[in-house]
Amino acid sequence: MTMSATTDLKKTPLFDWHAAHGAKLADFAGWSMPIQYTSIVQEHLATRGGASIFDVSHMARLEFSGPDAGRFVDHLLSRRVDNMKVGRIRYSLIVNEQGGVLDDVLVYRLSDVEGHANYWMVVNAGNHQKILAWIGDRLPEFKECQFTDHTLSTAMIAVQGPQAVALLKEQLDAPVDQIKYYHAKQFSFGGQPALVSRTGYTGEDGCELITTANMAVRFWTDMIDAHPDKIVAAGLAARDTLRLEAGMPLYGHELSEDINPWQADLGFAVNLKNRDFIGRDALQHQRDAEQESCRVGFALDGRRVPRIDYKIVVDDKPIGVVTSGTFSPTLERPIGMGYVQPRFAEPGTKVDIDIRGRLEEAEVVPLPFYERRP
Repeated sequence: MTMSATTDLKKTPLFDWHAAHGAKLADFAGWSMPIQYTSIVQEHLATRGGASIFDVSHMARLEFSGPDAGRFVDHLLSRRVDNMKVGRIRYSLIVNEQGGVLDDVLVYRLSDVEGHANYWMVVNAGNHQKILAWIGDRLPEFKECQFTDHTLSTAMIAVQGPQAVALLKEQLDAPVDQIKYYHAKQFSFGGQPALVSRTGYTGEDGCELITTANMAVRFWTDMIDAHPDKIVAAGLAARDTLRLEAGMPLYGHELSEDINPWQADLGFAVNLKNRDFIGRDALQHQRDAEQESCRVGFALDGRRVPRIDYKIVVDDKPIGVVTSGTFSPTLERPIGMGYVQPRFAEPGTKVDIDIRGRLEEAEVVPLPFYERRP
């Protein structure tokens, strides 16, 4: 059964394909997106065992070019990027002056025809307009940085799973397997430019492809038609269970303007030394201060699933809150992430989750819950 999308929702270039193939469509950050095609478990396990293809065109794609591009992007981000080599990708954070996380992003270092620094940034769909405003308020200080929002003129497709790279290499007739993790290369598809990166949000190997909007359906259908027994279309629900098993934070759940990077265990994405960027002083102060809470993973032995905002309890006293939870198809048990007081964050700590008034036993466990085989 396909849910009808309201007319005011944005549609990706693949919307008609999703609707024609029985996708359950729903509002996701203002976009009509496929949540699932068959079952979440089937799509999840297909990704872990073989390969799946995801439409992630709702993610915003922003370009910064010109002589001031590197300096401006570096000024926006918690992690240094002005020293990146062409083809590299880094995970970083955009924080406000108080050190709260405005978004977590991927930054691509490319080059333009004139040899100037050229950066692309992938932003979470729900934060698109907020980040556009944030950029717009600060861009005038950097006279020689040009900014372009390519979200509507391009599409973004993720192919994930242990067989993903091999299938992409065959389909693109390009050495995709030679792209290193968190690197990108520019190719052409159908005579038009395409960018392929060795990245993903599932905990599996795979790639994400940015192509022109008018080539999205051709790439998507070519992949599925060429490998009908090896790749399945998957929706955002499976993408969420996959990222949770991989211990990856999700904005609006593990990340927000009320959370700083140190609480979220994202200190690796903060470079304070010899840099001046928005929020730097606050982050330095927060790094040296005692944190009120920190991000942890936990697992339950029963079948009841923890959900966002459920209380985490010790000795009948709340000590934290759940930020994400699901029944893990891979581990076959309920898992979740949340924030707890630091003294309860040690793996092996016994806690309870208040699930609709009934306490369910849980244990703090190391993150990630799942790691792919090398």
